[in-house]
Amino acid sequence: MKQALIFPGQGAQFSGMGKSLYENNQEAALLFKEANDILGFNISDIMFTGTDDALKQTAITQPAVFIHSVAAYRTIENILPDMVAGHSLGEFSALVANKTLSFADGLKLVSIRAKAMQAACELNPSTMAAVIGLNDTIVEEICTAVATETGEIVVAANYNCPGQLVISGSLKGIEIACERMKVAGAKRALVLPVGGAFHSPLMLPAKKELAAAINETEFSIPTCPVYQNVVAKAVTNPAEIKQNLIAQLTGPVKWTQSIQAMLEDGATQFTECGPGRVLQGLVQKIGKGINTNGVS
Repeated sequence: MKQALIFPGQGAQFSGMGKSLYENNQEAALLFKEANDILGFNISDIMFTGTDDALKQTAITQPAVFIHSVAAYRTIENILPDMVAGHSLGEFSALVANKTLSFADGLKLVSIRAKAMQAACELNPSTMAAVIGLNDTIVEEICTAVATETGEIVVAANYNCPGQLVISGSLKGIEIACERMKVAGAKRALVLPVGGAFHSPLMLPAKKELAAAINETEFSIPTCPVYQNVVAKAVTNPAEIKQNLIAQLTGPVKWTQSIQAMLEDGATQFTECGPGRVLQGLVQKIGKGINTNGVS
């Protein structure tokens, strides 16, 4: 039996997140206090009692999900994973779980990433949309056609599970692409309430800032492989992990492909660490009958 730990990304946040961990686990409480010190403000107060709108701000959301996820993992740290993966932002949590990054360094990088992404969103108004019920190849072809014909940026961003692919790009590009997806037979092509075009070329300004921070941070040899979003395969070389983490900001999240690779490499149990249960649902759709559970 091989144990895989998976970590959620932006979108898993909710008001009150992490409060139970803080109140019932001494190590988690210390982690929240450390996070407040590192960030220079009480993010725990926003997580425990803040409004949904406050938690939707990228600069708050990403550190909040990261902190909650690592705190949840720390409650089961005696279970040594055979492999780890994280969805987008969750890749940073995964890298703490396999000892590539310290909690402090991971949080600092997540904070830099979040602020840089928020700035990039403000620089280039953009969005994302969920496409349900179309083959990945058809979605990719429509994105390419719209981009070629209009000059707008439209790309496949999140391969969440079979039949569910999120696209990312300019406001006009996504609008045109969604109409074409519906004509092509999509059950839904729904613009998402997000701040910008994550995992697209529109995040290039943020990528440069994040790259500088990552290259200055020490990455250790991991205790187990991380299945990284942009390559969808096991990686253990710290230099490769860095480059893939940088590329992730403008590249796609190949979640379907990553889970399939983990299954091929023997994963039999998937444990989601952090807020929500979204990843458990996606894993069940990628591999029928797979054992999943969560720690939050």
